Amino acid sequence: MSLWFFVSDLHGSISRYQKLFQRIVEEKPEVVLLGGDLLPSGPFYTQDLPGKSFITAVLQNGLAEIRANLAASYPKVLIILGNDDPRAEEAELRQAENLGLWTYIHFRKAVCGDFLVYGYACVPPTPFMLKDWERYDVSRFVDPGCISPEEGWLSVPASVHELKFTTIQADLELLTEDNDLSRAIFLFHAPPHQTSLDRMAVDGRLIDNVPLDPHAGSIAIYRFITKRQPLITLHGHIHESARLTGSWCQQIGRTWAYSAAHDGPELALVRFDPSNPNQATRSLI
Repeated sequence: MSLWFFVSDLHGSISRYQKLFQRIVEEKPEVVLLGGDLLPSGPFYTQDLPGKSFITAVLQNGLAEIRANLAASYPKVLIILGNDDPRAEEAELRQAENLGLWTYIHFRKAVCGDFLVYGYACVPPTPFMLKDWERYDVSRFVDPGCISPEEGWLSVPASVHELKFTTIQADLELLTEDNDLSRAIFLFHAPPHQTSLDRMAVDGRLIDNVPLDPHAGSIAIYRFITKRQPLITLHGHIHESARLTGSWCQQIGRTWAYSAAHDGPELALVRFDPSNPNQATRSLI
Protein backbone atom coordinates (compact mmCIF):
# COMPACT_ATOMS: atom_id res chain seq x y z
CA MET A 1 0.00 0.00 0.00
CA SER A 2 1.05 3.57 -0.69
CA LEU A 3 0.24 6.50 1.59
CA TRP A 4 -0.25 10.01 0.18
CA PHE A 5 -1.14 13.16 2.16
CA PHE A 6 -3.19 16.05 0.81
CA VAL A 7 -3.78 19.39 2.57
CA SER A 8 -5.02 22.78 1.40
CA ASP A 9 -5.96 26.24 2.66
CA LEU A 10 -3.61 26.35 5.64
CA HIS A 11 -3.54 30.17 5.31
CA GLY A 12 -0.30 30.58 7.23
CA SER A 13 -1.52 28.84 10.38
CA ILE A 14 1.60 27.78 12.29
CA SER A 15 -0.37 25.24 14.32
CA ARG A 16 -1.70 23.56 11.17
CA TYR A 17 1.79 23.34 9.71
CA GLN A 18 3.15 21.90 12.95
CA LYS A 19 0.43 19.23 12.94
CA LEU A 20 1.17 18.39 9.31
CA PHE A 21 4.90 18.14 9.93
CA GLN A 22 4.34 15.94 12.96
CA ARG A 23 2.14 13.54 10.96
CA ILE A 24 4.70 13.37 8.15
CA VAL A 25 7.39 12.28 10.61
CA GLU A 26 5.11 9.77 12.34
CA GLU A 27 3.41 8.22 9.29
CA LYS A 28 6.08 8.63 6.59
CA PRO A 29 3.87 9.22 3.52
CA GLU A 30 5.41 8.72 0.11
CA VAL A 31 3.92 11.92 -1.33
CA VAL A 32 2.64 15.14 0.28
CA LEU A 33 0.50 17.51 -1.80
CA LEU A 34 -0.13 21.13 -0.75
CA GLY A 35 -3.10 22.57 -2.63
CA GLY A 36 -2.79 26.34 -2.32
CA ASP A 37 -3.72 29.21 0.00
CA LEU A 38 -0.67 28.30 2.02
CA LEU A 39 0.57 31.73 3.14
CA PRO A 40 -0.71 34.16 5.77
CA SER A 41 -2.66 37.21 4.72
CA GLY A 42 -0.90 40.54 5.08
CA PRO A 43 2.87 40.84 5.63
CA PHE A 44 4.73 37.64 4.76
CA TYR A 45 7.03 37.66 7.76
CA THR A 46 6.84 35.87 11.08
CA GLN A 47 6.98 37.84 14.31
CA ASP A 48 9.36 35.35 15.90
CA LEU A 49 11.80 35.37 12.99
CA PRO A 50 11.95 38.96 11.71
CA GLY A 51 13.53 39.39 8.31
CA LYS A 52 12.70 35.86 7.18
CA SER A 53 9.83 35.16 4.83
CA PHE A 54 7.09 32.72 5.79
CA ILE A 55 8.26 30.38 3.03
CA THR A 56 11.76 30.30 4.50
CA ALA A 57 10.88 30.32 8.19
CA VAL A 58 8.04 27.80 8.10
CA LEU A 59 7.97 25.78 4.89
CA GLN A 60 11.66 25.55 4.07
CA ASN A 61 12.99 25.20 7.61
CA GLY A 62 10.21 22.84 8.67
CA LEU A 63 10.64 20.51 5.72
CA ALA A 64 14.43 20.62 6.00
CA GLU A 65 14.13 19.41 9.59
CA ILE A 66 11.83 16.60 8.47
CA ARG A 67 14.29 15.55 5.75
CA ALA A 68 17.11 15.46 8.28
CA ASN A 69 14.93 13.26 10.47
CA LEU A 70 13.57 10.90 7.80
CA ALA A 71 16.58 10.75 5.45
CA ALA A 72 15.71 8.30 2.65
CA SER A 73 12.09 8.16 3.82
CA TYR A 74 11.55 11.86 3.11
CA PRO A 75 8.43 12.21 0.91
CA LYS A 76 8.05 13.80 -2.48
CA VAL A 77 6.41 17.18 -1.77
CA LEU A 78 4.37 18.90 -4.49
CA ILE A 79 3.08 22.47 -4.10
CA ILE A 80 0.77 24.95 -5.80
CA LEU A 81 -0.38 28.35 -4.58
CA GLY A 82 -3.98 29.57 -4.31
CA ASN A 83 -6.00 32.71 -4.98
CA ASP A 84 -5.14 34.20 -1.57
CA ASP A 85 -1.37 33.76 -2.16
CA PRO A 86 0.31 36.62 -4.06
CA ARG A 87 2.07 35.34 -7.15
CA ALA A 88 5.06 37.47 -6.15
CA GLU A 89 5.86 34.65 -3.70
CA GLU A 90 6.12 32.15 -6.59
CA ALA A 91 9.72 33.15 -7.30
CA GLU A 92 10.86 32.08 -3.84
CA LEU A 93 9.07 28.74 -4.17
CA ARG A 94 10.80 28.12 -7.49
CA GLN A 95 14.21 29.10 -6.15
CA ALA A 96 13.83 26.80 -3.16
CA GLU A 97 13.22 23.85 -5.49
CA ASN A 98 17.02 23.72 -5.81
CA LEU A 99 17.18 22.52 -2.19
CA GLY A 100 15.25 19.40 -3.14
CA LEU A 101 12.58 19.94 -0.48
CA TRP A 102 9.63 20.28 -2.85
CA THR A 103 8.54 20.57 -6.47
CA TYR A 104 6.40 23.53 -7.52
CA ILE A 105 3.92 22.24 -10.09
CA HIS A 106 1.50 24.97 -11.16
CA PHE A 107 0.95 24.36 -14.88
CA ARG A 108 3.49 21.54 -14.69
CA LYS A 109 3.47 17.80 -14.07
CA ALA A 110 5.57 15.43 -11.99
CA VAL A 111 6.03 11.67 -11.96
CA CYS A 112 5.29 9.96 -8.64
CA GLY A 113 5.91 6.24 -9.00
CA ASP A 114 3.31 4.86 -11.40
CA PHE A 115 1.26 8.06 -11.36
CA LEU A 116 1.48 11.45 -13.03
CA VAL A 117 0.53 14.54 -10.98
CA TYR A 118 -0.58 17.76 -12.67
CA GLY A 119 -0.84 21.11 -10.86
CA TYR A 120 -3.18 24.01 -11.59
CA ALA A 121 -3.75 26.91 -9.19
CA CYS A 122 -6.25 29.20 -10.94
CA VAL A 123 -9.85 29.76 -9.84
CA PRO A 124 -12.85 31.49 -11.47
CA PRO A 125 -13.44 35.18 -10.61
CA THR A 126 -14.14 35.87 -6.93
CA PRO A 127 -15.29 38.94 -4.95
CA PHE A 128 -11.68 39.46 -3.79
CA MET A 129 -9.34 42.05 -5.29
CA LEU A 130 -6.15 39.97 -5.70
CA LYS A 131 -6.32 38.48 -9.21
CA ASP A 132 -2.95 36.76 -9.66
CA TRP A 133 -4.58 33.30 -9.74
CA GLU A 134 -7.98 34.17 -11.19
CA ARG A 135 -9.07 33.40 -14.73
CA TYR A 136 -12.32 33.52 -16.60
CA ASP A 137 -13.82 30.05 -16.41
CA VAL A 138 -15.35 29.00 -19.75
CA SER A 139 -16.30 32.48 -20.99
CA ARG A 140 -16.02 36.11 -19.90
CA PHE A 141 -19.09 35.79 -17.69
CA VAL A 142 -18.63 36.91 -14.07
CA ASP A 143 -21.07 35.89 -11.33
CA PRO A 144 -22.96 38.68 -9.52
CA GLY A 145 -20.86 40.03 -6.67
CA CYS A 146 -17.58 38.91 -8.23
CA ILE A 147 -14.85 41.05 -9.79
CA SER A 148 -13.34 40.23 -13.16
CA PRO A 149 -9.62 39.42 -13.50
CA GLU A 150 -9.24 42.68 -15.43
CA GLU A 151 -10.51 44.88 -12.59
CA GLY A 152 -8.53 43.70 -9.57
CA TRP A 153 -4.89 44.12 -8.62
CA LEU A 154 -1.84 41.96 -9.35
CA SER A 155 1.34 41.36 -7.37
CA VAL A 156 3.21 40.61 -10.62
CA PRO A 157 2.51 42.09 -14.06
CA ALA A 158 0.30 40.25 -16.56
CA SER A 159 -0.58 41.22 -20.11
CA VAL A 160 -3.97 42.67 -20.96
CA HIS A 161 -4.44 39.80 -23.42
CA GLU A 162 -3.81 37.21 -20.70
CA LEU A 163 -6.26 38.82 -18.29
CA LYS A 164 -8.94 39.30 -20.91
CA PHE A 165 -8.81 36.13 -22.97
CA THR A 166 -7.25 33.31 -20.92
CA THR A 167 -9.74 30.80 -19.52
CA ILE A 168 -9.42 27.85 -17.18
CA GLN A 169 -10.95 25.70 -19.90
CA ALA A 170 -8.25 26.63 -22.42
CA ASP A 171 -5.49 26.27 -19.83
CA LEU A 172 -6.51 22.69 -19.00
CA GLU A 173 -6.58 21.76 -22.67
CA LEU A 174 -3.09 23.20 -23.10
CA LEU A 175 -1.76 21.54 -19.95
CA THR A 176 -2.98 18.03 -20.75
CA GLU A 177 -3.21 17.96 -24.58
CA ASP A 178 -4.47 14.51 -25.59
CA ASN A 179 -2.62 12.60 -22.85
CA ASP A 180 -4.09 9.49 -21.25
CA LEU A 181 -5.21 10.60 -17.77
CA SER A 182 -6.41 7.26 -16.41
CA ARG A 183 -3.53 7.23 -13.90
CA ALA A 184 -3.29 11.00 -13.47
CA ILE A 185 -3.84 12.96 -10.26
CA PHE A 186 -4.72 16.66 -10.45
CA LEU A 187 -3.74 19.11 -7.73
CA PHE A 188 -6.27 21.91 -8.21
CA HIS A 189 -7.12 24.81 -5.93
CA ALA A 190 -10.66 25.33 -7.26
CA PRO A 191 -13.31 22.63 -6.84
CA PRO A 192 -15.63 21.47 -9.64
CA HIS A 193 -18.90 23.36 -10.04
CA GLN A 194 -22.25 22.14 -8.71
CA THR A 195 -20.79 19.43 -6.49
CA SER A 196 -20.57 18.74 -2.78
CA LEU A 197 -17.11 20.36 -2.79
CA ASP A 198 -18.00 23.92 -3.85
CA ARG A 199 -20.96 24.93 -1.67
CA MET A 200 -20.80 28.43 -0.13
CA ALA A 201 -22.80 29.79 2.80
CA VAL A 202 -24.64 32.50 0.84
CA ASP A 203 -28.23 31.25 1.04
CA GLY A 204 -30.72 34.08 0.68
CA ARG A 205 -28.16 36.71 -0.30
CA LEU A 206 -28.91 38.98 -3.25
CA ILE A 207 -26.80 41.29 -5.42
CA ASP A 208 -28.92 43.80 -7.35
CA ASN A 209 -31.94 41.59 -6.63
CA VAL A 210 -30.16 38.58 -8.14
CA PRO A 211 -29.67 35.58 -5.82
CA LEU A 212 -26.07 34.47 -5.45
CA ASP A 213 -25.17 31.04 -6.78
CA PRO A 214 -24.15 28.98 -3.72
CA HIS A 215 -21.88 26.85 -5.91
CA ALA A 216 -18.60 28.68 -6.51
CA GLY A 217 -16.58 25.98 -8.24
CA SER A 218 -15.24 25.88 -11.77
CA ILE A 219 -17.50 24.78 -14.62
CA ALA A 220 -14.36 24.18 -16.71
CA ILE A 221 -12.90 21.85 -14.08
CA TYR A 222 -16.19 19.94 -13.78
CA ARG A 223 -16.42 19.52 -17.56
CA PHE A 224 -12.77 18.50 -17.70
CA ILE A 225 -13.32 15.80 -15.08
CA THR A 226 -16.44 14.41 -16.73
CA LYS A 227 -14.80 14.35 -20.17
CA ARG A 228 -11.23 13.27 -19.38
CA GLN A 229 -11.84 11.15 -16.26
CA PRO A 230 -8.52 11.45 -14.40
CA LEU A 231 -7.99 8.99 -11.58
CA ILE A 232 -8.12 11.50 -8.71
CA THR A 233 -8.63 15.26 -8.41
CA LEU A 234 -7.72 17.30 -5.31
CA HIS A 235 -9.40 20.57 -4.35
CA GLY A 236 -9.68 23.32 -1.72
CA HIS A 237 -10.80 26.98 -1.88
CA ILE A 238 -14.35 26.77 -0.45
CA HIS A 239 -13.74 26.33 3.26
CA GLU A 240 -17.29 25.69 4.47
CA SER A 241 -18.39 23.27 1.78
CA ALA A 242 -17.78 20.01 3.66
CA ARG A 243 -19.62 21.36 6.69
CA LEU A 244 -22.61 22.47 4.61
CA THR A 245 -22.89 19.38 2.41
CA GLY A 246 -21.62 16.76 4.85
CA SER A 247 -19.19 15.46 2.23
CA TRP A 248 -15.54 16.12 1.46
CA CYS A 249 -15.35 13.68 -1.47
CA GLN A 250 -17.41 12.86 -4.53
CA GLN A 251 -17.15 10.37 -7.35
CA ILE A 252 -17.66 11.88 -10.80
CA GLY A 253 -17.83 9.01 -13.25
CA ARG A 254 -14.63 7.04 -12.60
CA THR A 255 -12.88 10.03 -11.00
CA TRP A 256 -12.63 10.46 -7.24
CA ALA A 257 -12.55 14.13 -6.13
CA TYR A 258 -11.38 15.08 -2.61
CA SER A 259 -11.41 18.42 -0.78
CA ALA A 260 -9.10 19.41 2.08
CA ALA A 261 -10.68 22.84 2.63
CA HIS A 262 -11.99 23.38 6.16
CA ASP A 263 -13.50 26.34 8.01
CA GLY A 264 -12.44 25.36 11.52
CA PRO A 265 -9.10 25.78 13.33
CA GLU A 266 -8.08 22.16 12.78
CA LEU A 267 -5.86 20.75 10.05
CA ALA A 268 -7.94 18.78 7.53
CA LEU A 269 -5.69 15.93 6.41
CA VAL A 270 -6.74 13.70 3.51
CA ARG A 271 -4.95 10.36 3.37
CA PHE A 272 -5.22 8.18 0.28
CA ASP A 273 -3.65 5.41 -1.74
CA PRO A 274 -3.88 6.15 -5.48
CA SER A 275 -4.30 2.43 -6.13
CA ASN A 276 -7.45 2.42 -3.96
CA PRO A 277 -9.02 5.88 -4.36
CA ASN A 278 -12.37 4.80 -2.90
CA GLN A 279 -10.73 4.18 0.48
CA ALA A 280 -9.48 7.71 1.15
CA THR A 281 -10.02 9.20 4.60
CA ARG A 282 -10.09 12.74 6.00
CA SER A 283 -9.19 13.63 9.59
CA LEU A 284 -9.55 16.92 11.47
CA ILE A 285 -6.47 17.25 13.66
